[in-house]
Amino acid sequence: MTDLPSFDLTGRTALVTGAARGLGRAIALALADAGADIALGLRDADMDNGVAAEVEKLGRRVLRLQMDVVNLAQSRAAIDGAIAHFGRIDILVNNVGGGIERPLLEVTEDEFDGTVDLNVKSSFFIAQRLARHMKEKGGGTIVNMSSQAGFIALPGEGVYCLSKAAVAHMTKCMAVEWGQYGITVNAVAPTFIETDGTSSALAVPAFKADVIERVAALHRIGVPREVSGAVVFLASPAASLMTGQTLIIDGGWTAR
Repeated sequence: MTDLPSFDLTGRTALVTGAARGLGRAIALALADAGADIALGLRDADMDNGVAAEVEKLGRRVLRLQMDVVNLAQSRAAIDGAIAHFGRIDILVNNVGGGIERPLLEVTEDEFDGTVDLNVKSSFFIAQRLARHMKEKGGGTIVNMSSQAGFIALPGEGVYCLSKAAVAHMTKCMAVEWGQYGITVNAVAPTFIETDGTSSALAVPAFKADVIERVAALHRIGVPREVSGAVVFLASPAASLMTGQTLIIDGGWTAR
C-alpha cells in the first residue's frame, strides 16, 4: 500500500488566537474542517462573530475563551481553561498581530513597546505555556504568524517589519529547543490579504494598485483560505518533518 501523506486532524484540538475575524476566523474553520476541535481565543469571549456556531456545524467541539493576548495573566488562564475542558491542546496558532504606520524617526517608546508586545512578547509566552503542556503530553504543533513584512523593508512600517522578523527567528529558536519533545514550530508569512483588517488600506486605489503591482508573480490580492490552507498543512501529519520554517505566502512579492 502506498504511504500517502495525511492532512487529517481528527482527534486533535487546536487553540487559535484572534479567532473572531479575518485570518483567525478562516484558520479556525479550516482546522475544524480538517477534523480538529477548536478553542477560540477571543479579545471578547461574548463576540465571536458566529465562528463557534460555524465550528459546531462542522461537527466539532468548540470553546470560546476570554483571551486578550497582551494580558498574559488572562492568556495563561485561558490556556489552562482550554486544557481542562478538552483534556489536551495539540495545536497552537499564534494568529494575533498588528502594527502602526509611522516613520521610524517619529515612533514613540509606547508605540514600539505596543507593537512588540502584541506581535512578539504575547506569541512567545503563549507558545511557552503551551509548549510546557505539549512536552508533558509527548508533542504538539505550533504555528506562529509572521508576515512578508518580516523579510522586506516597508517604509513607514519599520517597527511592524522588525517585529515580524523577530517572529520568524523566534520560530527557529523554539523549533531547535523544543524538537526533542516532539514539538514542531513553524510560521506563515502572508502578504496583504483581503480581510476586514486590511479593507481600509486596500480601499485606497493608489495603495491597492501598488500592492497588486508588487505581488510580482500573481498580481492580485490574496484571500484568507490561501493562508488557512498552509496552516492546516503545517498542523497536519503531512508536515511532520518540517520545523523551524516560515512559509512566505506573498504571491511572489519577496521573489522579485
